[in-house]
Amino acid sequence: MSGDGDNGGPADGTRAHTGRADGTPADAAEGSAAESGVTAPDTAGDTPAPVAPAEDAVTGPAARLQKLFEGHRLTPTQRRIAHCMVRRAADAPFLSSVELADLAGVSQPSVTRFAVALGFDGYPALRRHLREVAPAEKPGGTGAYNEYQQAVQAEIENLRHLSAVLADPSPVLRAGRLFAASRPLPVLGLRAASAQAGGFVYFARKVHPDVRLLDEGGTMLTDRIDDAVRAGASVLLCFALPRHPREVVDALEYARAAGLTVVTVADSAFAPVAHHTDLLLPAPVGTGLAFDTACAPMLLGRVLLEAMCDGLPDAQARLEEFDAKAAERGLFVE
Repeated sequence: MSGDGDNGGPADGTRAHTGRADGTPADAAEGSAAESGVTAPDTAGDTPAPVAPAEDAVTGPAARLQKLFEGHRLTPTQRRIAHCMVRRAADAPFLSSVELADLAGVSQPSVTRFAVALGFDGYPALRRHLREVAPAEKPGGTGAYNEYQQAVQAEIENLRHLSAVLADPSPVLRAGRLFAASRPLPVLGLRAASAQAGGFVYFARKVHPDVRLLDEGGTMLTDRIDDAVRAGASVLLCFALPRHPREVVDALEYARAAGLTVVTVADSAFAPVAHHTDLLLPAPVGTGLAFDTACAPMLLGRVLLEAMCDGLPDAQARLEEFDAKAAERGLFVE
């Protein structure tokens, strides 16, 4: 299920050093969950499907599906089907075309055309292929877990997938350098993503001289983007999680038109924000509970903080200054 829920704020703690991950824009279809992979550059017309991580980093059924979609030019409807299949990667080899169409919210003929676009004679051929590269039996071990444990197991799988994507550190390192050089650094996160943005800003302010949280929408949002641009900002970091607010998409379009480089942590390479992003860093969310769980986006945010610290020569000095003042004030009880 996809929920518009908040996650808890950050615990206190500080540190500095290293980071990693990437993507570049891909046109987006609506959807809300778990896959990843680096995205191919945007071009006119339909956008190529996301490019999977390097061969040695591809693990798990979701990543294998990403690899299957690599290099194919898919329509928005076909990207929606692809997104659904990646989200339900364990079940995909066992779904009928009617079941897949229902889950993706498209017509059954659209599923057939999708299979043909991937180079198969039809959907049965695609499903046979998926069964050949997947385990022989539909996963049945989840029966040993209750629904809460299943949600935890799904998050563990999401974190494993994020680890595979981070095998290529260059995108995150690039993002860290961009954040370190931007004065100020605006960070956008609305609704469900506000907790991720707020957590990033809380820690970033300990090492970066000017970080600005944009966590309220409405007519003032573009004014605050303009304020950041006038103050010298060169980059905007966005956390975008489902359900994706329309004003986030509009804000990113406005930010790029204003000259900002947009770096986005999103739940999916197919997310609606992808088309309005210069550097997309995907981190899947869990959808097994009434409200989405976002462990992977939170962890990716911490990784980006680490990479930013590497680009700030005085980060360690700032942390030590904070620790000294905290001790002087008796700020923490431990």
